[in-house]
Amino acid sequence: MSRYRAPSEPKSAYITQEGAQALLAELKFLWKEKRPAVTETVREAAAQGDRSENAEYIYGKKQLREIDRRVRYLEKRLDVCTVVDRHPADQTKVFFGAWVTLEDEDGTLKEYRIVGPDELDHDARYISIDSPVARALLKKQEGDEVMIRLAAGEKSYVVDAIEYRTITV
Repeated sequence: MSRYRAPSEPKSAYITQEGAQALLAELKFLWKEKRPAVTETVREAAAQGDRSENAEYIYGKKQLREIDRRVRYLEKRLDVCTVVDRHPADQTKVFFGAWVTLEDEDGTLKEYRIVGPDELDHDARYISIDSPVARALLKKQEGDEVMIRLAAGEKSYVVDAIEYRTITV
């Protein structure tokens, strides 16, 4: 049995302007505030002497590795991402950045926004453009019926509204 794991499918390289600003803010926080604070803690712990049994030192070094890993990821990701800062010409169809309101058979309305895969933790209503739901919604118009595969089976929705909002950050 091998430990080989096939590489994951590459993520879409699109990101909204708000998402890019959030990632830049996280990068700035990690590099300018958190990393210097943890470095100072590690320096003080190292000055106490024996490092092999110094939990503060060991934990601090682990924290620095995690911060450095996240900083490297953010820098690389921001380099390859394409910031979508304009609305599409045809705003009657679902494209990247759209707020889509769906209505199920029971008349329940759900609102989602199609965003890049790096923005999902900003809002529970955000769905990745790589998700099956977003793929099914792309290029649909108001009134179109959409069959979406869920864990419980397929479910039918009707596109109730499509909106492109300008969000100021």
